[in-house]
Amino acid sequence: MAPVNRVFAAQLAGLPVFGPDGESIGKVRDLVAGLRLDQQPPRVLGLVVELSTRRRVFVPMLRVTSIEPNAVTLATGSVNMRQFHQRPNEVLVLGQLTDAHVSLRETGARVAIVDAAMEPLRTRDWVLAKLAVRERSGRLGLSRRRSSLQVVGWDEVAGLGLTDLTGQQQGAGQLLMLFDTMRAVDIAATVRDLPTKRKHEVADSMDDERLADVLEELPEDDQKELLQHLAEERAADILEAMSPDDAADLLAEFAPADQNRLLNLMEPEESEPVKRLLAYSSDTAGGLMTPEPVVLTPDATVAEALAHIRNADLPPALATMVFVCRPPQATPTGRYVGVVHFQRLLREPPAELIAAAVDTDLPALRPSDSLSEVTRYFAAYNLACGPVVDAQDHLLGAVTVDDVLDHLLPEDWRETGLHDVTNNEEVERA
Repeated sequence: MAPVNRVFAAQLAGLPVFGPDGESIGKVRDLVAGLRLDQQPPRVLGLVVELSTRRRVFVPMLRVTSIEPNAVTLATGSVNMRQFHQRPNEVLVLGQLTDAHVSLRETGARVAIVDAAMEPLRTRDWVLAKLAVRERSGRLGLSRRRSSLQVVGWDEVAGLGLTDLTGQQQGAGQLLMLFDTMRAVDIAATVRDLPTKRKHEVADSMDDERLADVLEELPEDDQKELLQHLAEERAADILEAMSPDDAADLLAEFAPADQNRLLNLMEPEESEPVKRLLAYSSDTAGGLMTPEPVVLTPDATVAEALAHIRNADLPPALATMVFVCRPPQATPTGRYVGVVHFQRLLREPPAELIAAAVDTDLPALRPSDSLSEVTRYFAAYNLACGPVVDAQDHLLGAVTVDDVLDHLLPEDWRETGLHDVTNNEEVERA
């Protein structure tokens, strides 16, 4: 069967839902979509399915394996039988979106939404990409059947924001639920424009790991302001959750007494690499580097190396290179041997030792190398990541190209260089 490229919500309403073995689950009653702050089409989160007992439950879209004209089929697994409850950042497509009055951006004409169509992305997500709308005439006697029906893109209409459809303002809790589907850099762009009170509420409500990720994407002034808002004990926890190089950059903005107080509140094994980085100027290889690259000994196998760079928490630039050193592996390491490029790892048998694949000819950076020297180094060798080695051949860390770009761009690049992913009107009403 050809893949489904567009499905209108009205076509789904009432369709039977079957499990993988053909057992009847219930019937589709609605679609649930997650509203966004920008004008991009919202992601379809799942289906509201009514069971034979009349209970309505939520089925995630990832559980849906096929949508056919006469049925919906689910993948193997259990269905959460808890009663469906709508969240503040969600909209029911049939229950709330249809019949909503919106405006066409191009002409300003008022129209009513008759139906909405979802389309699949390459990521297997579905989004509400199209809307079927009908113009609403103010003249008496003009039947709806005679008014023109047209299909437009989600971004071609105005009036589909969070408050437009739900009638609720965005509290910190509602913003956090919206942030669940956003990248840290996009959350930072939204947080940056929030009123100070709301910004603090969001920071207080976020878990440490998520807040650390967002802080790393904020301008330094905003980083410092938010960290100063937090209790010192929690501020130390956030610094521990940040990458050591980002934590060092942030602490460099504080007075020495404040630096020492926060460092002393951190766990010693977390504060030690940050202290080492603070000893270097921020515009040198030592100040730019991270002390946590992938380091393995020469007797590690290719399979082990690939397992390390497949770690989802490893930044992409660091995943391009494995550093080979004599014990100890923690920086500063034993004697530095060389690097193995990830493309070479892909070409070698899994059981092969990485010692056989080491590139010993790639020059290393010195911690005192200036930003201009580091920039030329990356341009000359076409790298995303490079080793920083001291005079005694100990690996101290690695510089990544994103950190180089961060220091080459103007200081206010985060405010002016990112596309604005926020809906300013909604942010002001948060």
